Amino acid sequence: MSSEGFVRARRPEQKQQRRETILAAAGELALEHGVRGVTLGSVAEVVGLAKSNVIRYYGTREEIFLVLTAEGWREWREAVSARLGAGDDAVTVLAGTLAERPLFCDLLSHTATTLEHNISLDAARIFKHAVLATVRALGADVSRALPGLTGGEATDLVTAAAALAGSLYPVATPPPVLAELYALEPELAAACPPLLPTLHRALSALAAGLPTLR
Repeated sequence: MSSEGFVRARRPEQKQQRRETILAAAGELALEHGVRGVTLGSVAEVVGLAKSNVIRYYGTREEIFLVLTAEGWREWREAVSARLGAGDDAVTVLAGTLAERPLFCDLLSHTATTLEHNISLDAARIFKHAVLATVRALGADVSRALPGLTGGEATDLVTAAAALAGSLYPVATPPPVLAELYALEPELAAACPPLLPTLHRALSALAAGLPTLR
């Protein structure tokens, strides 16, 4: 990419293009190396900018990934809503659409531990408003698909689905050394539960159990 014209962009649409380019680069790097392995410097290098120029648009590495996380929530909601509208089973939809989104699951695994740190108050506010609005919308969608659950219970199910996906994803996608160990000693592979069936089983149990707690 030629950086000269890009750096000199001044019009709002050019600035928006820059933001989108930065986000796209961070997402591609995260898919290749994992969220943990992406630095602000590596993003800047891919888009052909100095780190100081990237910071003009996203104050920190964490803020870049928070924006991607919020986008991931919106995209997940759209996918869930479409499949529920087609009459698919709600638990199957929640689990399946999460398992299909490795970058989103990786982002979820880092949100509370790292991505919500080293950010501005404005970035935190925008992120939390976006996520809570999406969770409420997803809860309403799931409640319509599972009439046995109240709106609050459906929202709890959605929240748990995201939390479980974030917790299970790094375990289900082990680093190379652990993957080699599990291949050499299959009895240890029990420490590496498969994401989709494990998530589906846990959400099925939760959906069945929530009404008993009323």
